Amino acid sequence: MTLMMMKKICFMACMLLACGSEDSAPQPKPDNDGPKQYGVPFAHVPDPQNVVLYEVNLRAFSQAGNFQGVIDRLDKIKAMGINTLWLMPIFPVGQIRSAGGLGSPYSVKNYLEVNTEFGNLDKLRELVQKAHDRNMAVIIDWVANHTAWDNPWMQNKSWYTQNASGEVIIPPGTNWNDVAELNYDNADMRKAMIAAMKYWVLEANVDGLRCDAVDFVPTDFWKQALDELKAIKDRKLILLAEGGKAENFTAGFQMNYAWDFYTNLKQVYRDGKAATSIFTTHQAEYNSIPAGAHKLRYTTNHDVSAYEETPMGLFNGAAGALSASVITIFTSAVPLLYSSQEVGQDANLPFFTRTPIDWSANPSMQQQYEKLFAVYNSSAAFTTGTLTSYPHNDIAAFKRKNGPSEYLVLVNTRNTTITYTPDATIQNTTWTNSLTNTAVTLGTTATLAPYQYLILKK
Repeated sequence: MTLMMMKKICFMACMLLACGSEDSAPQPKPDNDGPKQYGVPFAHVPDPQNVVLYEVNLRAFSQAGNFQGVIDRLDKIKAMGINTLWLMPIFPVGQIRSAGGLGSPYSVKNYLEVNTEFGNLDKLRELVQKAHDRNMAVIIDWVANHTAWDNPWMQNKSWYTQNASGEVIIPPGTNWNDVAELNYDNADMRKAMIAAMKYWVLEANVDGLRCDAVDFVPTDFWKQALDELKAIKDRKLILLAEGGKAENFTAGFQMNYAWDFYTNLKQVYRDGKAATSIFTTHQAEYNSIPAGAHKLRYTTNHDVSAYEETPMGLFNGAAGALSASVITIFTSAVPLLYSSQEVGQDANLPFFTRTPIDWSANPSMQQQYEKLFAVYNSSAAFTTGTLTSYPHNDIAAFKRKNGPSEYLVLVNTRNTTITYTPDATIQNTTWTNSLTNTAVTLGTTATLAPYQYLILKK
């Protein structure tokens, strides 16, 4: 038996002992008695405002649907200008209580194990290290609100929410029959949850967490957990909340979801809502969060692509999908790209089953994403610069500026040619098209083809 195996068995034994004696059992102390730092903490974790995030649907990412499939495409991901990978849940999936193929990865059977469907701990470590070698951070999905019904924690019912009859229940207000809701009034459960979170930061050397259904869990737990995570020596962590409350930031998260922005963007493209509303929504979102906090912007993610439509359907084909991406990438927020988006996946992409992505589809679309992120990563104007918008019903027009670095972005949100009259302050000005490196003179009018976009550099 290897030393690593002995350490993990000891740590898991501590967790199970805690299940059997809620009030008196000693809690695991991974910094001392359990997990130790594996490898060297990544020295180049990006600051929150500089994160360019790529979500990996492990089951769909390759024919095998495993960690090796991600390792094999790391160079392709890096080439798009990505600096942070988000792996959807890596844990064993619990008993399937309702139809769903392989089951939901958000039904966690054991917080301390790797799903053998994807590989093992050593293969996860290899993926993390090879991402680090390419100067990319790695965060994993964390599911704190609920577990599978066959999770070992079920040995202690008091760790779960119960109804008046003493029966453990699913999360109220949902149809998530494959999971049981955890009880955050239980202090020992909280300690075990935090110990498990720390386990992966240490033993797998991951660089942070994307936390699922954050608003379902008490804010004071997140504060307790994130304070302990941030106290881990020599670590810089990325902490993303799937939430929409200002309290997410009080708890210690650096970014949460731009749900309003996504909804508004769909309304602009699909319902003809004024493009000006994009910036009204942008401002409202940022006015609702503390200074220095960030929103995650996207045109799709695993939920959207599975249950709504892919960007190809939502935004009327490749041209519309790309133009909507330009808006989400270049406005002031953290951009997210979801695996399959860059090759224009047409059909919905499930995560309950293994449905491999066709990476040969739409190569020109992937090349365009590479160009877009190359421009984005070339200037701090897009991360820390000011944003000035110009009202128009059909054209999303805005300027980003940081010192001498100045860009003008024009995006036609309509599937028809639009003749645009620029604001007087930008008429008769000369720019360079950042994507083609050609000179552009912006006169008193500009004609933009359906879904055309221009990213102009001063």
